[in-house]
Amino acid sequence: MLSQLFESVLDLIVQTSTNLPPDVRAAMSHTVGSESSGSRSSQALDIISLNIDQASDCEGAICQDTGMPTFEIQTPVDVNQIVMRREIHRAVVEATEQGKLRPNSVDSITGKNSGDNLGPGTPIIHFNQWERDEIEIRLLLKGGGCENTNAQYALPTELTHLGRADRTLEGVRKCILHAVWQAQGRGCSPGAVGVCVGGDRTSGYSHAKAQLFRLLDDVNPDSRLADLERSVMATVNGLGVGTMGFGGDVSLIGCKIAALNRLPASFFVSVAYDCWAFRRLGVVLDKESGAIRRWLYRDPTMPVTRMTAVTDTGFKKTGQEVVLTAPIDEATIRKLRVGDIVLVSGRVYTGRDAVHTYLMEHKSPVDLQGGVLYHCGPVVVREDEGWRITAAGPTTSIREEPYQGEVLRRHGIRVVIGKGGMGAETLAALQETGAVYLNAIGGAAQFYARAIERVDGVSLLDFGTPEAMWHLLVNDFPAIVTMDAHGASLHREVEKDSGERLATM
Repeated sequence: MLSQLFESVLDLIVQTSTNLPPDVRAAMSHTVGSESSGSRSSQALDIISLNIDQASDCEGAICQDTGMPTFEIQTPVDVNQIVMRREIHRAVVEATEQGKLRPNSVDSITGKNSGDNLGPGTPIIHFNQWERDEIEIRLLLKGGGCENTNAQYALPTELTHLGRADRTLEGVRKCILHAVWQAQGRGCSPGAVGVCVGGDRTSGYSHAKAQLFRLLDDVNPDSRLADLERSVMATVNGLGVGTMGFGGDVSLIGCKIAALNRLPASFFVSVAYDCWAFRRLGVVLDKESGAIRRWLYRDPTMPVTRMTAVTDTGFKKTGQEVVLTAPIDEATIRKLRVGDIVLVSGRVYTGRDAVHTYLMEHKSPVDLQGGVLYHCGPVVVREDEGWRITAAGPTTSIREEPYQGEVLRRHGIRVVIGKGGMGAETLAALQETGAVYLNAIGGAAQFYARAIERVDGVSLLDFGTPEAMWHLLVNDFPAIVTMDAHGASLHREVEKDSGERLATM
């Protein structure tokens, strides 16, 4: 029984991680056509579009953060769920070994990475029974950056720029607008939101996340919520947050709302934010063999609709880009201004949460003077000749705000690359030390992997492959200056401008 379940689930994981579903592709294509040509958001969308095609062409992870695998499963009464769970675990381990999933399961007490995406609570598997004579499995891969921008409101409440949100659908609308504004570029906008009105704190979040399994172009069966979804989508893109928080005409590609009953004393609005790399697919299986009968969200017999031309192979240079070759001197950095497009070449070191904590207390295992630190947890595979990076987009930088300024001062770093921007303490340290923050395009893991010529080494591998310090040789790695050594911050400007727009809504 279920002899083909392992292969079916593995195929589902691979396709979900590497092949963006048609409804999301259509929404992103519409976004590309809506942005002004030559704008920062338009340039970012060009890279995103190419990355989507590169991922499906090579079956590589769309984003290096393959997220928390969440399986929603419907089974007939007589299907053995114990066997199903075991086979799903096997498929998750195999997908991790193949580099389709990044090892993301970390012990919350010790910080140790399991290395295979298994551990207490991971992956998430929810079983439900139904009366149909087949099995349905839906999979959502939602990364940490967008997960961190989820929001939950207890109404009535006061919202920045919007005033009081009451226990009404208008109050709900205000919460959704506020959540999108608050996310800025940290959730890799333009994203989509699943929303739950009511429930308790736990069921509200769970039901909000469940709305992300809906098609972006469906119509809510509840006319009141359908009207609210349309109202949000008709106004939210006037915020001006734009792609990656660069400012622009599209900040959200979908809004899906549901409601649960609640306690009289509680009125929660739960918002699950997902990024543009909106990865969810599903399969319907034969209940005896576990073989795939049909796919959900996609038709594998239909050719994939490309986002770009087949001949489009990389970043389009204009001749205005600034070339930086590491190590970099302070005078070169102080010439840069917010808005400059740079191409980084030479040695780059990755460093996420564990590395920043380490650098606060220890000498660096490598010489970072004049160097480049990349906020990135890549997908890495071991080969006979060494290590190979298969996906390498930026992670959300704001998590390093408590450490970044001191790390800059102690280690002489000249360039920090990440996404979503950083705060006032880092901005002050950039001015003080003569350093710069570059925003790479979140989720563009295949695009940036192609800018890496080789892995020269690795330090702190005990932290696990996502958190280790990888020594990378890169060539023409493109990014935009969004925080410079003169106190200017594009993130601060967009947040202020979009906040003023929010106040008019």
